[in-house]
Amino acid sequence: MRTLRPLLARAATLTPAGRAPPSALLPPIPLYRRLLRAHRKCLPREMRVLGDEYVKGEFRTHREVENPMHIIGFLTEWQLYAQKLEGSSWQGEVLDKAKIDKMSDQQIGQLYELMKATRDLEGEDEGGELGGEGGKEGK
Repeated sequence: MRTLRPLLARAATLTPAGRAPPSALLPPIPLYRRLLRAHRKCLPREMRVLGDEYVKGEFRTHREVENPMHIIGFLTEWQLYAQKLEGSSWQGEVLDKAKIDKMSDQQIGQLYELMKATRDLEGEDEGGELGGEGGKEGK
């Protein structure tokens, strides 16, 4: 006689942003590999180079973090990014104001630098020259 597994049902819940909650949190190295793989499959070459550099820098910076809440938040956000990228729902999406309000000044600065870099890449694609402020600034 064959035994049947009981089906476990649970209510579908959505996060405040209206998306499904992430699946089980991936450890850092598999998540890092998944992100690079998603960039390879889903992004044009110029955006892939920029995205890969950014992911590598962020994971390198957070390698020595010991605060468990910070680590969980970091991994959760990168996992949501990977899911969004793989689902192709990310193009043209507006950043949630609540997330911007929670960001530190350093994070807002990073976001601004990322915005400038992507606009520079878009300018290169359209006109063959750098758009926006005319190139990279010295640090």
